[in-house]
Amino acid sequence: MTEEELQQHWQALTNLITSGTGTNPGFDEVLLYIGICESGLPPKVLCEREKTDLIQMATCTVLVPARYYQLFWVEDTGWPHYKELQRLPPMPREDLEQLLKPWIIQYAVKNRMI
Repeated sequence: MTEEELQQHWQALTNLITSGTGTNPGFDEVLLYIGICESGLPPKVLCEREKTDLIQMATCTVLVPARYYQLFWVEDTGWPHYKELQRLPPMPREDLEQLLKPWIIQYAVKNRMI
């Protein structure tokens, strides 16, 4: 995928989230949206701990095809748990976002979000 295609897909995803929330999402809000979709949580106000857990879960979810994580089991409530297959190398936040973006787009396309 070219950089231009990546940006077009990213814009389509953020537009989808904006249409549902009324606000233009940042990177963490995109992951939070994916986490909420994956968790099956009903709409509610989230505390910071819940947001952190959802962002972490979304990160694991989108990195399964990259073989960083593997789905381990799913609770009766629908909450997925992952096993780490390989540790992400330490990197600045900007680099982490660049690593995650293509995997987020792949997830969004696969799940017919965009």
